[in-house]
Amino acid sequence: MKRHKARLMQGNEAIAEGALAAGCTFFAGYPITPASEITELMSRELPIMGHPFIQMEDEIASIGACIGASLAGGKAMTATSGPGFSLMQENLGYAYVAEVPLVVVNVMRAGPSTGMPTSVAQGDVQQARWGTHGDHPAIVLCPATVAEAFELTVTAFNHAERFRTPVILLADEMVAHTREKLVLPAAEEIEVINRRRPAVPPDWYLPYKTDGSLIPRLADLGEGYRYHVTGLIHDERGFPTGRQDEAGWFYARLFGKISRHFKYLERINSFGMEDAEYVIVAYGCTARSARAAVRLGRAQGMRVGLLQLLCLWPFPRNAVETALTGKRAALVPELNFGQMRREVLRVNNGRTKVLGLTKTDGTMIAPDEILKRLREAA
Repeated sequence: MKRHKARLMQGNEAIAEGALAAGCTFFAGYPITPASEITELMSRELPIMGHPFIQMEDEIASIGACIGASLAGGKAMTATSGPGFSLMQENLGYAYVAEVPLVVVNVMRAGPSTGMPTSVAQGDVQQARWGTHGDHPAIVLCPATVAEAFELTVTAFNHAERFRTPVILLADEMVAHTREKLVLPAAEEIEVINRRRPAVPPDWYLPYKTDGSLIPRLADLGEGYRYHVTGLIHDERGFPTGRQDEAGWFYARLFGKISRHFKYLERINSFGMEDAEYVIVAYGCTARSARAAVRLGRAQGMRVGLLQLLCLWPFPRNAVETALTGKRAALVPELNFGQMRREVLRVNNGRTKVLGLTKTDGTMIAPDEILKRLREAA
């Protein structure tokens, strides 16, 4: 088994390496701080492997090209930051409805608009869930370390292929540019899921007809199957429909293929939760500070633990409910005005005191700030 040597790499590099390890065969993007290193690395590595890299004229065209590449059988990814992610929302909605697997990386920066390009922020949490209009399910993953950036990128591709849906990797400037030593696993150690292909004669092919999994086996364009792709609500043939029974079933299936696999998608890390009286619920770079706060707090005799959210959406309600049950208080620190605290409050439903700690000046929340806020609840 061939193992790689330990390398000092930043989170953006780990995301690109994770994409390549997962079998990414197409990248289209437009350079934007603080995600540019992903585009740079993919522009170098994909052509060496015989795969296309395209720098598009803007982010709208970038995700459009990824949709086309995916429909033609490729594993596609694009990477951007907040302003570009906003531009992608219409095409992202198209990909949700047409059930096109692809990975969208959003390395967050402070906003709205162009905001503070090189300052750390976590303001796109709700946008990643609800940015495009209409009802749709969403899978959003969020790393806190360089190793997690690699692992969750692979997971993002696997989820996209398994569930035939766009998957969003939501990173932040701190994680993207943090440098840590990482030993990349050997290829045979990485689980790589490829999409299910139709196994029926072309004359009988219904592109959106599904089995019990609720996930369609969509053929690659150009391989002999003829079918229609649209952003309109459609029937099993892919053609637009206004029938109540077909439209209702479409939405039920679109959500059902995700909700029935909730336990599979729910992903968290726990630190010091065994005897914790106080719980920190954190994600992304803020989870790094929270983990340090757990160590400092316990050294000072405070029984505090951390629930780190690696999958933000679907929201890991079971893990949050369990973590908060019987605790004296919980704290949700985040680099926005409380976007994830709203979800914790909703799930907790008043059973445990849930505090917030926010910062929006482009700097990190420090461990001692977390402990100070928790002591206010003691």
